[in-house]
Amino acid sequence: MSRKLKTMDGNTAAATVSYAFTEVAAIYPITPSSPMAEVTDQMAAKGVKNLFGQTVKVQEMESEGGAAGAVHGSLSAGALTTTYTASQGLLLMIPNMYKIAGELLPSVMHVSARCVASHALNIFGDHSDVMACRQTGYAMLCSNSVQEVMDLGAVAHLATIKGRVPFLHFFDGFRTSHEVSKVEVWDYKDLADMLDWDAVNAYRRRSLNPEHPVQRGSAQNPDMFFQAREACNPYYDNIVGITEDYMNEVNKRIGTDYKLFNYYGAEDAESVIVAMGSICGTIEETIDYLNAKGAKVGLVKVHLYRPFSAEHLIAAIPDTVKKITVLDRTKEPGSLGEPLYLDVVAALKGSKFTDVPVYAGRFGLGSKDTTPSHIIPVYENMDKEEPQDHFTLAINDDVTHHSLPVSDVKDTAPAGTYSCKFWGLGSDGTVGANKNSIKIIGDNTDMKVQGYFSYDSKKSGGITVSHLRFGDQPIKSAYLINSADFVACHNQSYIDKYAMVQDLKDGGTFLLNCEWETLEELDKNLPNSVKKYMAQHGIKFYVIDASKIARGVGLGNRVSTILQSAFFKLTQIIPGDKALQLMKDAATRSFSRKGEDIVRMNHEGIEQGFNAVHEIEVPAAWADLPDTDASSAFQVEITDPALKKFEQDILTPANLQKGDDIPVSAFSGVEDGTFPLGSSALEKRGVAPFNPVWDPTKCIQCNQCSYVCPHATIRPFLLTDEEVKAAPEGFGAVAGKAQIKDKFQYKMQLSPLDCLGCGSCAQICPAKALTMVPLDQGMKEADNWTYAIGLAKKENPMDKYSVKGSQFEQPLFEFSGA
Repeated sequence: MSRKLKTMDGNTAAATVSYAFTEVAAIYPITPSSPMAEVTDQMAAKGVKNLFGQTVKVQEMESEGGAAGAVHGSLSAGALTTTYTASQGLLLMIPNMYKIAGELLPSVMHVSARCVASHALNIFGDHSDVMACRQTGYAMLCSNSVQEVMDLGAVAHLATIKGRVPFLHFFDGFRTSHEVSKVEVWDYKDLADMLDWDAVNAYRRRSLNPEHPVQRGSAQNPDMFFQAREACNPYYDNIVGITEDYMNEVNKRIGTDYKLFNYYGAEDAESVIVAMGSICGTIEETIDYLNAKGAKVGLVKVHLYRPFSAEHLIAAIPDTVKKITVLDRTKEPGSLGEPLYLDVVAALKGSKFTDVPVYAGRFGLGSKDTTPSHIIPVYENMDKEEPQDHFTLAINDDVTHHSLPVSDVKDTAPAGTYSCKFWGLGSDGTVGANKNSIKIIGDNTDMKVQGYFSYDSKKSGGITVSHLRFGDQPIKSAYLINSADFVACHNQSYIDKYAMVQDLKDGGTFLLNCEWETLEELDKNLPNSVKKYMAQHGIKFYVIDASKIARGVGLGNRVSTILQSAFFKLTQIIPGDKALQLMKDAATRSFSRKGEDIVRMNHEGIEQGFNAVHEIEVPAAWADLPDTDASSAFQVEITDPALKKFEQDILTPANLQKGDDIPVSAFSGVEDGTFPLGSSALEKRGVAPFNPVWDPTKCIQCNQCSYVCPHATIRPFLLTDEEVKAAPEGFGAVAGKAQIKDKFQYKMQLSPLDCLGCGSCAQICPAKALTMVPLDQGMKEADNWTYAIGLAKKENPMDKYSVKGSQFEQPLFEFSGA
């Protein structure tokens, strides 16, 4: 049989396959699982029919606990019911999961596995949520890639209906749930052919129905509860074989080789890793790299984690193995080891591998990126006479000394893989445009594609880095790009903050969106480190003023489609005219709901972006520049020793995108997650492409601009005559009006490095006293802000409960980090 190829992310794959088997979806949104429910709702709205000839009934509840209760009730009534969740949302469903499993109600929960908040909130991926559910009685099936989400998602639904044990189908949050890849999509007819319709009818007959009533959910005393609890054992014994049978059926139909435990690597491997989740792709890529150099290493990929079949694990391990390492993506403080490690150790006891040493490692907590340079030391560790046990990967543990070192190997991807990184500002459209780009490439070429989008927790206004890969070989690189062929900087202010060009391979291409379009301007404004790297490594350098084009066509600061067009122009992945039309088609789909004008503006931006990008010849003299740059950092005086230490050890590295290099010792004293106050005032990110400039001749001193600023970066200040005389040149205070008249002078002051350029202040201003200008012009106010914020506090001359008067009070949430 053949299946259609379509470019989609893991959440869409899960929703697409689950829709076929679902009659009711009881949902409550939580990151990063929400798109599964959204796609299901969209399919239902379009009238897509499931295998039973119905559109799915999607019902959003008021909490995750409510969603789980609705799933339980709906299943009891005989409707095949699904939910989608993660993290704390999943944990709130655990009481109902015990009941659903105890009553042997066939169902599937699709979980984009996510970190559970401990000392701090983390919205990114690891296995701490699903590992909290392993005692509930749910079968647990793990998918390691977007394609596996599509295929094993079907296995989960087919097996639960036949075997009656409910399934928790999980895959890595963000890394798989949001990764865009080209996948083969099921034809629902093939799913219907594999479905056990007799089991469906039997399930319907068991439902609670007044026509054939039964009592369920009784209370049992000690004399019988234990025995009744053991009566379910045959179903768990059988579900292993049922799951394997459906994997074999899937393999027969589509030519795959899914097993409960899949082995990858040398047939005579001596060192083997056992793992599950997206890390398996990274390990496979590492194995290919090492075995090509004569190593004998391998990987056992876990798919069915519960029930855990020791027999199938043992069958998957090569007889030649001498050492095994188990990698867990969770942490259980106080345990002898993490869950997968303990399961493997128990499974091997008494087997032919009973004397093979098994080592434990932790990785990827909170989506910590794990690359081949972290996996290679795992295999090297097993080669040592005395391997380190219970270690961590990708961090520097200089406190308890559990971490393994990092290999200096940088690029293990197959030859011909083209890698691209795009640095954008949250909500500037970069991520959406790049999703369109990878789908355009995937759906209109024969290339394999992968798109992954890295966000920081600030979301809108934070940093986004889009990671796109494409090539002729399968892409297994489930990690962020650190060796790129193409890098684009979509925000001019990033150029002297982050090491972007340093990620380029020799001869790579760098695209900079900036207002400097001549060599002289670039020579003056670019940091030496950027210029020197480009000259020494043969980087091809291109610039475009996409911000100017965006303003010209009416898009404001939405530069994404313009820069997308420049990318296609420079890479020539798809020939020019065809690429232009495909980009316009994608823009039409993305923006048509916003009106024809928005679509037209984006079409104009695409055309202009394609033609406006131009090359800058990198001067050879740049190669000999000194390493040091004049610091452009805006310093804030810190008097609190605890805050100063936090700023030096944690805040500054994190803001420079070097948080991965922070050692464990930096968190000594803040192990419980307690951070000093006032840190948001220290960030001074300077990411706004535009800042408001105040015209005192127009200002009516209503303070509405300050009132609407979500980050308190524009505020009114009251000054005495002496303070005005002592102010920096050009400070620009004016006489106060109304209650302030004859008491104080007035200044509406911006902090340009804290502003995010949203423009709300300029829009609300009734006197049009604020004008948005490029950041370089707004930066002139930086010294004025420093002076104003240090002024002595004045007694509020107005009612602090009025709009105007409230703005003379100290804001309690200030700056973008708040």
